[in-house]
Amino acid sequence: MSGAETTWLDTPRRYGRISRGFHWFMAALFAWQFAGALLYVTLGDTALTRIVGGSHFTLGFTLFVLVLLRGAWGLANLPRRPPHPSRLGRAATAGHAVLYLLMVVVPGLALLRQYGSGKPFTPFGLPLMPEREQKIAWMMAPADLLHYWLGFTLMAVVFGHVAMAVLHRMAWNDDVMARMAPPMRSDRG
Repeated sequence: MSGAETTWLDTPRRYGRISRGFHWFMAALFAWQFAGALLYVTLGDTALTRIVGGSHFTLGFTLFVLVLLRGAWGLANLPRRPPHPSRLGRAATAGHAVLYLLMVVVPGLALLRQYGSGKPFTPFGLPLMPEREQKIAWMMAPADLLHYWLGFTLMAVVFGHVAMAVLHRMAWNDDVMARMAPPMRSDRG
């Protein structure tokens, strides 16, 4: 493979540009989502929480689409991806599975509730869900029950993910964190 191919695609040594782009862009969007949720829980309905939280539905939809695309990209690159360190292979695999599951379920529940509410949903001006007169209660119930709590569970799992990355770097001094970080000048092909 040429140097250009290895920078875009995953390799056994590090994640490629596309995987890293998905990771860091989604990390920034999740940080914004979590900030809005934490502000709302601590401050209630204020001008600040409306500014930060005003994008919650659209960003949630965006994250849902991105996680599906990222998952497809990850599966396509699976044979080339860096392996998990042997000491944490199964735990790392399980942790990532929980992370991906929650990244699909949390916004998926919100989309189900949105459709069931009968209210229109037009993220980025796209008429995704038309307005209806009647609500569909069974579609709203799962999100009413679980979206809030699973969202905070996702936040805790993300914080655990970050903590493990820091642990890999600071305590175990291995290259796990460098695999997802932008390459250093000496790493470029």
